[in-house]
Amino acid sequence: MAANVEIKQEPVEGVDLETRIINLCQQNPSGINEETIKDDMPQFDVKQRVTAINRLLSTGRLEIFKSGSKLIYRIKDGQSTNSQLKGGDNQEKLVYQIIKEAGNKGIWIRDIRYKSNLLMTQLNKILKNLESKKLIKAVKSVAASKKKVYMLYNLEPDRSVTGGAWYSDQDFESEFVEVLNQQCFKYLQQKAITAAEGKSDPVAQKNGSYASSSEIWTFISKLGISKVQLAVEDIETILDTLVYDGKVEESFLEAQSGDRKRLYRSIKPLIETTGLMRMPCGSCPVVDQCREGGVISPLTCVYMKDWLS
Repeated sequence: MAANVEIKQEPVEGVDLETRIINLCQQNPSGINEETIKDDMPQFDVKQRVTAINRLLSTGRLEIFKSGSKLIYRIKDGQSTNSQLKGGDNQEKLVYQIIKEAGNKGIWIRDIRYKSNLLMTQLNKILKNLESKKLIKAVKSVAASKKKVYMLYNLEPDRSVTGGAWYSDQDFESEFVEVLNQQCFKYLQQKAITAAEGKSDPVAQKNGSYASSSEIWTFISKLGISKVQLAVEDIETILDTLVYDGKVEESFLEAQSGDRKRLYRSIKPLIETTGLMRMPCGSCPVVDQCREGGVISPLTCVYMKDWLS
């Protein structure tokens, strides 16, 4: 299994950046500008962003217009898709609409057949035709290794389908996770050392040793150790495992808006940790939901119960 790790900085493939820009446009239907892209993806340089945008414009997936002194980019309307479907029959349009309604979580071929009431031979032919036109795509799901789900071509698959940043072709990237684990902890250790320098007040030292998940995400992004786009939530998942290991302490800061900001600092573990890869959390497909206020509680997690028994 090829690990998803590279210690030195390497540019992410253009297709990943293009997909992320499309996804960003979908989140902002009125359009995005260069500053929006830069703020969302600071690890990409100007040349990479310009190349990706030009490719999206040339292939008709984005349109450009001017608002004041700024250039705005947004997803092109459905004219291109409609023209590609114009030559198809009603059955093809029906299948396309069913897949479109499924969103980025996709839909099994069995469910498409049930909703369309088509024979399997007919449905397979239509799906292949839509794929050849690059209107839809088939994506492997971590939930079932032998099955695929179909979604619109330009959509970025939901984490429940791909397993998020921790999976590559349905394989859990243990080495990649371990490197992220080490780098996050190393950053917090350095933060604690810096906070202790020249400060005699223990309270000031403690407060200065905390770092937010956004700060740690920025640090990891600048390292360039990931070939996939990581979100702040991905880094929080790694930090949660460090908390469970007793190597990191978590705290919350109440913002004026009412939101709770998550803060972390390194601590000395009281006992030897089990390590992420020796716990079921490392390969759990719903680990991102396993936190206070989430869908699953660590104390009642079925994966953890089976592991401990």
